[in-house]
Amino acid sequence: MIKPIKAVDGYLASLPEERRVPMSQLRSVLVKHLPAGFAEVMQGIPSYVVPLSIYPQGYHCTANTPLPFMSIASQKNYIALHHFGMYVDRELMQWFVAEYPRYMTGKLDRGKSCIRFKKIGELPYELIGQLAAQRTVDEWVACYQKALQ
Repeated sequence: MIKPIKAVDGYLASLPEERRVPMSQLRSVLVKHLPAGFAEVMQGIPSYVVPLSIYPQGYHCTANTPLPFMSIASQKNYIALHHFGMYVDRELMQWFVAEYPRYMTGKLDRGKSCIRFKKIGELPYELIGQLAAQRTVDEWVACYQKALQ
């Protein structure tokens, strides 16, 4: 049985070095650029959430769970950036899609809230920092509540 990792430092330490370095740098970018109020937690993967102390309703899909905003993960073939705000905020998604070619060559590989980076040595840290800074906690909560209606 695999024990769940309870701390972000433990998650990063468990990665092979070629993944640990870009994932640690990605974490640093998010911590530096996320507006005040978001909290870093482990939700299976490193996640940045609106704590229940700020938004007691939490995530509607899972009781007593903080509202997710962004997460990062080292997957088998790529590094993933999950941004739940882009899933419900069309303006934010359009901004990111328009900015992406300024920082990266090649096609944007994304799902509804997931951006996949297959060239792990070429993450657009500056763009990701700008993305993290785009919405405050209050703006994200308002957007989330509007999407639930």
